[in-house]
Amino acid sequence: MLIRQKLERIERETLSPHAFLSENATRRKTPDLDDVRTAFMRDRDRIIHCKAFRRLKHKTQVFFSPTGDHYRTRMTHTLEVAQIARTIAAALLLNENLTEAIALGHDLGHTPFGHAGEAVLNKRSKRGFKHWIQSLRVVDVLERDGEGLNLTDQVRDGILKHSKGKGPIIPEDPTQLPSTLEGQIVRIADIIAYVNHDIDDAIRAGIISHDDIPKRIADVLGSSHSQRIATMVKSTIKATVNADYRFVLIESDVLQALDELRDFLFERVYYSERVMEEVSKASKVLNDLFDYFMEHPDEIKKRFSNDNETVVVDYISGMTDRFALNLYSQLFLPKPWEVV
Repeated sequence: MLIRQKLERIERETLSPHAFLSENATRRKTPDLDDVRTAFMRDRDRIIHCKAFRRLKHKTQVFFSPTGDHYRTRMTHTLEVAQIARTIAAALLLNENLTEAIALGHDLGHTPFGHAGEAVLNKRSKRGFKHWIQSLRVVDVLERDGEGLNLTDQVRDGILKHSKGKGPIIPEDPTQLPSTLEGQIVRIADIIAYVNHDIDDAIRAGIISHDDIPKRIADVLGSSHSQRIATMVKSTIKATVNADYRFVLIESDVLQALDELRDFLFERVYYSERVMEEVSKASKVLNDLFDYFMEHPDEIKKRFSNDNETVVVDYISGMTDRFALNLYSQLFLPKPWEVV
């Protein structure tokens, strides 16, 4: 018996009947079984080794191109989501490898300068731009020089439906949710991670203090980073079990406090004067780059589309913060004159 088959047998014997088993995975393209790894282990590895994943280390979470070593980037955000999601999946006896693969791939299509960059491309592109749709395009088309990563349908579904924006954390329409419970875990782990690490970063940046967090929120969720995460994780586990695994849920009082905490962050951090000043600058950088390459499309290799706008959107969304800034400097800022 192959090692992969032994691992699949262990899943059948130990996971919850509500888990999505690796042996039932379906692939977008051709099946390609491995002797050692299950289908979702293989997806996880393909994501970790792809170029888009490596670029996440130089993409903004909230604070642009931070020089401080302890600010989050899109990479560290992704790792924190994966850790939280795996904890919940393990407690519920769901498929940790499927959960981790979705978590690691969920933000691959994010722009430079975080949601500021996403807003620019959404406004400038005729078709609009959503990072979760671009994340799917990255794994389906852009990686491996147009071949894509050939991920399973279950991981692709989780990536596509992970985002909430400012919408409901638990939507009333179940079709907006990932089809697997593992994907639904990542959707919730994403917001658990970002509301907590964004508080940490905002305090480090001097934008807010611990005392600014409303007492009614702290009374429910806890007053420290670790307390809040523990409360949300335990609440998710308990509510999902109580709902007999129909959906991944959060207890109502914790969900309300989480919603209020997210609103607090939008008001005091994401839309704060200091952050919005940088958003304005970053938006100008990307708007100017968009205009330039729409006027000079031949400067970008047309490998994955013949449509100029699609090529430009792919190119800009794949940039890191520092690449965009360096390219902007090369194109638009005067260079020192060298006298020979």
